[in-house]
Amino acid sequence: MATTTAMLLTCLLLASILHSDIGEAWSPPNLQSTPTSRWHMSSPFHTHKRSPSTVAWLLHSTVQTEETSENIPPPSKSKKSWFPVHPADALSPENDYHSLVQSAYLRHILVETEEMADFILDLYLRGGSLPENISAASSDGAYETQEGDVFARLARDVSLCSDSREEGGKIGWVDNASHFERRNGSGKDTDELNAVVSELISPEIVREVFQRRVKGGDVVKLRQVGSPSSQRWHLIRVDDLHIRLQPSADALGSKNKINRNRPKLKGSGATPLSPIFKKIGENSNARVVDETSDGMEDDQSKVIYSVPNAKYYKIVTAGCQMNVADSERIMGVLEGELGLTSLDDAMEDSIDQSLVAATSIESSRKKENKVPKTPDILLLNTCTIRDHAEQKVYDALGPYTALKRAGRPLAIVVAGCVAQQEGEALLRRFPEVDLVLGPQYIPWLGDLLIEVGKGSQLAMTESMIWSESGGSVLSADGRGNGAGWNSSRDKDGDWMVPIKRGHSIRAWVNVIYGCNDQFGCLQGKIAAQMERFERHCTYCVVPSVRGVEQSRSMEAILQECLQLAAAGYKEVTLLGQNIDAYGRDMTPRRTFADLLHYLNDNLPDNTISRIRYVTSHPRYFSDRVIDAVADLDKVCECFHVPFQAGDDQVLRDMRRGYTYDSYMNIIWKIRAKAPDASICGDVIVGFPGETEEAFQRTLDLMEEVKFDNLNTFAYSPRPNTEAANWKNQVSPDVQSDRLQRVQALAAKHALERSERYVGRVVDVLVEDRNPKNRYEVMGRTRQGRQVFFESDLDELKGEEVMVEIVEARTWSLVGKIHIS
Repeated sequence: MATTTAMLLTCLLLASILHSDIGEAWSPPNLQSTPTSRWHMSSPFHTHKRSPSTVAWLLHSTVQTEETSENIPPPSKSKKSWFPVHPADALSPENDYHSLVQSAYLRHILVETEEMADFILDLYLRGGSLPENISAASSDGAYETQEGDVFARLARDVSLCSDSREEGGKIGWVDNASHFERRNGSGKDTDELNAVVSELISPEIVREVFQRRVKGGDVVKLRQVGSPSSQRWHLIRVDDLHIRLQPSADALGSKNKINRNRPKLKGSGATPLSPIFKKIGENSNARVVDETSDGMEDDQSKVIYSVPNAKYYKIVTAGCQMNVADSERIMGVLEGELGLTSLDDAMEDSIDQSLVAATSIESSRKKENKVPKTPDILLLNTCTIRDHAEQKVYDALGPYTALKRAGRPLAIVVAGCVAQQEGEALLRRFPEVDLVLGPQYIPWLGDLLIEVGKGSQLAMTESMIWSESGGSVLSADGRGNGAGWNSSRDKDGDWMVPIKRGHSIRAWVNVIYGCNDQFGCLQGKIAAQMERFERHCTYCVVPSVRGVEQSRSMEAILQECLQLAAAGYKEVTLLGQNIDAYGRDMTPRRTFADLLHYLNDNLPDNTISRIRYVTSHPRYFSDRVIDAVADLDKVCECFHVPFQAGDDQVLRDMRRGYTYDSYMNIIWKIRAKAPDASICGDVIVGFPGETEEAFQRTLDLMEEVKFDNLNTFAYSPRPNTEAANWKNQVSPDVQSDRLQRVQALAAKHALERSERYVGRVVDVLVEDRNPKNRYEVMGRTRQGRQVFFESDLDELKGEEVMVEIVEARTWSLVGKIHIS
């Protein structure tokens, strides 16, 4: 079958090249271009017919333009332009790609010619859809795929490598020679390390893959090394990376620090104590051997302090949906890897449920509860988007630092955006804190806490390459928990970081991390290079605390969604600080519209029926996303497009990259393609230099759009942002007045938008009980409006119900089950 399919595709390719309609010699585009290239493939996923003029256009159509609304002008008169940073470029010299990346998990497709490699790559990027003229020539009209991983299917059907073909082109984990040269100073023989895959792929090819500084989801095209007559080519896809961390106590310029000799705490003279952390299935006295330590052993029973094993954790989350999703991943690591129990869950489980209805519930709680009042580990997942965020963290730490000064064995972790912003300075201010954890280090949390249990204090905020499965941590003394890294999340098993979901019907799914709209997070040589490019969003702290953009592969996102579908979830919300940037850091480039098509096509029917996403940026907003929302049955008719201000001068000062008119062009396109869609946004009032006249333009824009929901904020100066240092700050009184006026108008429009539903029958996904009325359930329309109606939650939770709307409220609707 594979041979027959390969022959068919080869013949179709040759026929297309020789077709008389071409009119000129066809040559494939440069598909090996770096992520900085502005060339990208045309839409690989089709929901409508196209009328190409030539076969070559169908096979390799390219456009030399940004995926943005065509009417959006440059952000300013400056000749500087946006620069698509490769994630590896953001790493510091002390923490560069080859120092971090130990291994990569690869798949490949081996074909005879470069033209065939280009054709197969194009087919993969199209999601398995043949170009129209090719499909017309095939016997069944199309190359049909039967699984979400098109690359694996293509490998089975056309790859010439018989040893990997039946496993979807699987090569497996291969080691990075440059990594071992950095670690060991000389050449641990990677030919020997990669001997197990040498029949599938040569050491030279492996080395070239790593020299391109690949990340998960990248596909590279390389010529097979061999005799001069060899013309065979590899398409190699990177499924994931294994990262090896080595926190350093003395690396100049590195933000990652480890202190293994912690002094006594000032004032109390107490030694800072932390409980012992261990992986599930490991004994607390387990002997851990590291391959770089020449057989030396480290026994956790001989750590500096004699302290108990950790059992209970408490997590406090502040901020946006991204932080909520991060906390779910953090809880997944704490429970799934370390076997800890949430203190809140333990408190609930310890209550005798038969006594809940008694009048003296509090006394029964005290009687039955044997769970400690304080956790073994406190984790604050912080937000820095608003003013005074740091002070709120300091206030929350106070009671727990007092416990630690009193000698209580307690691990204190500060994670999230404040952690990334403050870094090692937080340890100096609060020496009781054990771990400062940037968002990019969540996959390594389990291993880092094991180091904390040995008495270490760490700050982990250096830029990082994203990895689905994380990696391992090598202790600063060359010993520790680095061995056996492939045991807990093997790529062939459950290799993703575990996640504890906060809801049973709807789930958050990260698709892209970071934001490239400000380059304050970059370091060293690359930071100097960025000076010639435009910076954006003068008010926003997100890029400096969330790092550069890093997209997850479509296959990894689909795998997570399929796991959710199998668990009974009905809705996913795709998350990204700038979700329209999805895929522009990948090789080859992908787009967010591609991802929407891919998920819509590959999620089984009668499983996840709703796909939402946040947040778009008008500067990069694509017409193809509007088409996807309008055309795809699983993608909900809901747009979140922050406008931030209505005055063009304020938008220029914010450096948003669009105008009042260009933003409205986006709105009119949405209204034309998806007239019943909800449109939500964000607005900031009182930005430096905003006059009353400028503020009125914001009100004008609101009147013209009439948002279904609007998040409103008064401007707040944030660290490491340009606008924070400007002299023309707006007074708090004026900000407060404008905020109230915006909120009043937003509420008026929201009620108007709710009223359009009255008398209609709408599809509602039932999620929860109405917290204010136990006889009612709560669900949402496809446009995201909350709906309350009387029914039994146990019977309907997770079901889509047709509901007739009888009452409109500002932010919600009231209905009754529709009986047809």
